[in-house]
Amino acid sequence: MNHVSRRQLLSQAGKGFGSVALASLLQGATTNPLAPKTPHATPKAKAVIYLFMHGGVSHVDTFDPKPELNKRSGQTISAEMAKGLKTNRIDFSKAPMRGSPWKFNRCGQSGIEISELYPHLATKMDEITLLRSCYGEAFDHAPALYLRNTGSQFPGNPCLGSWVTYGLGTESQNLPAFVVMSDGATKSGPQAYGSGFLPAVYQGTVFRGSGHPVLNLATPQGVTPKAQRNTLDFLNEIDRRHFASREEDSELEARIASYELAYRMQSSAPEAVELIKESDATKKLYGIGEPLTDDFGKKCLLARRLVERGVRFIQLYSGTNIGDDWDDAHTDLMTSHTKMCKKTDQPITGLLTDLKARGLLDSTVVVWSSEFGRTPLAEGAKGRDHHPYSFCSWMAGAGIRGGQVLGSSDDFGLRAMESPFSGHDLNATILRLLGMDHTKLTYQYQSREQRLTDVHGENEFTSKLVG
Repeated sequence: MNHVSRRQLLSQAGKGFGSVALASLLQGATTNPLAPKTPHATPKAKAVIYLFMHGGVSHVDTFDPKPELNKRSGQTISAEMAKGLKTNRIDFSKAPMRGSPWKFNRCGQSGIEISELYPHLATKMDEITLLRSCYGEAFDHAPALYLRNTGSQFPGNPCLGSWVTYGLGTESQNLPAFVVMSDGATKSGPQAYGSGFLPAVYQGTVFRGSGHPVLNLATPQGVTPKAQRNTLDFLNEIDRRHFASREEDSELEARIASYELAYRMQSSAPEAVELIKESDATKKLYGIGEPLTDDFGKKCLLARRLVERGVRFIQLYSGTNIGDDWDDAHTDLMTSHTKMCKKTDQPITGLLTDLKARGLLDSTVVVWSSEFGRTPLAEGAKGRDHHPYSFCSWMAGAGIRGGQVLGSSDDFGLRAMESPFSGHDLNATILRLLGMDHTKLTYQYQSREQRLTDVHGENEFTSKLVG
């Protein structure tokens, strides 16, 4: 009886698969799994910059004004209104409503109202589509982060960036296809930007904003380029012989590809993060050099430089698991949101301005989101608790029509009302902007064609965003 490898079986089964990348993966380890692939349709975007506000941003204090909430601040909601709502720290039937301490102003030609917390972003509202009917099903951080990023509340599934890389590959063969930058540890751990059950080669690469962008990338002192090249060739040859009898080992396949990529990155990555070559005017635009905005400003500027160099997907996290976090709103909403908005407002506005000035905004979709919002009701004397039932996101670039608001929440910001927009809907929309049909981007795992959006994705707003 002839031995049939798992790869051969998958190759035969793959004839019925919808995945655009499967054929490339099954051609053998010598095929570059990150080579550019053809999307399902003509794309509007070539790259994604995903700005993730880690910790939970209060929608009723930033992008979703609620005059009625302000009017009835201090009162409790009815039992009927509280039905089905839950949190960890407050009782919806007893906690008082809390109006926003910040004013909302109409911005631009569109007249979209946003909070005074975002004076810089207020100048860009005519270029942004604001989504006021986002919702989720998880009110703890880790499950909510997984849900927004991977489509599941449980760890172990591939994130959006990994699916995008799997489906499209990368235009740059000298830099990672998928880059992650964070302020530190996240409440979900690295699995929120991991490759899950996809081959490991599609996982995100963590970049630092200064110095060597990737730890342990620099050549050890005293090692010549020729010696390094010879060593790398020898390792690859040994790995490929080892791989010949272990074709199902994606970790090994990823290692082979990563050695070559790391070698090429040694010359490309340091140049990509060399911000000293940027003009003083550009640095000032991002708030670089100012105490509060310097760090996130550098990350946003680096995101623009990576897009210029063909990186497909870049995700920036604002907020860390150890203080200095949007989640500090539990105990002190005003201090938390005043600080975090100031840290991100100018850098994000600078990014939008810079992308547009360089002709990159037309081919780059910029996404802003959080894992959930904050309760319209008070937590203690000065805080707000987690609130997944209604919150806001926004998108810009890649042909998205700006100056529009899609969806709405109720008068108090308790629930998404008009066409609730889930994380699945948002992820499906991003894939469509990149030319991919989320129902066809699949991967065979556990005897099922898995996909990012599972059996969900897209509502009536998708066509208004994508066209």
